[in-house]
Amino acid sequence: MDFDTRRPGACAAHAVVALVAATGFILVAVLNAIDAYGPATTAPEGHVYGANPPGLAGVIGRLADHVSYFTEWSNVVVALAFGLIAWRRGQPTHWRRVLLLSALLMITVTAIVYRVLLAPTQVVQGWSVLTNPWQHIVVPVLAVGVWAIWGPRGWVSLRLVPWALLIPVGWIAWVLLRGLAVAAYPYAFVDARTHGYARVFTTIGAILVFALAVAALYWAIDVLLRRRRIPHP
Repeated sequence: MDFDTRRPGACAAHAVVALVAATGFILVAVLNAIDAYGPATTAPEGHVYGANPPGLAGVIGRLADHVSYFTEWSNVVVALAFGLIAWRRGQPTHWRRVLLLSALLMITVTAIVYRVLLAPTQVVQGWSVLTNPWQHIVVPVLAVGVWAIWGPRGWVSLRLVPWALLIPVGWIAWVLLRGLAVAAYPYAFVDARTHGYARVFTTIGAILVFALAVAALYWAIDVLLRRRRIPHP
């Protein structure tokens, strides 16, 4: 049984998370389409995205790059998962539960990987001053915070943990296959042309193991929070 989505404000809170995540994704897509970020201040190292021509000539390339970032995938999954909860139609099916757990682990990995691997080497300027914290800090904090307060409780289970990696594994397949076609990658740590597939798969494997640990942690937190809300005789 779900003890939390009946609480006052639950539907609105989940809707806010979905709206903020979706708005961030759309905003960044529009800014990329109109080339509002402008050219990079330095040439991309290795074979990382950023070599699209300016203006209209680079619209398709910039948008294709946009939808290839893990950050964008995680924000879209958050928008879908929390939007479905706010909609409150139908039963918590297997795939709705998987989508929620995927959203939580993906947005958590997004925030941590950004802070540990990407932020130290990035120069944030222009529109990135707004969009970077929006997608890497605000959405993760909102998503995890709303889930912790309003749930839904009881949707996370250990048997769902492997299923929750389906979307991240799909992202890995997409960026590596696209990398073969365009010779460019969203992040340096998946740049197979520069580092080789052995090193890339080692890094990806470590991140997937970490993602499994994050998913298991959310299960443990869910169990603890659910027990706190079960009335004792």
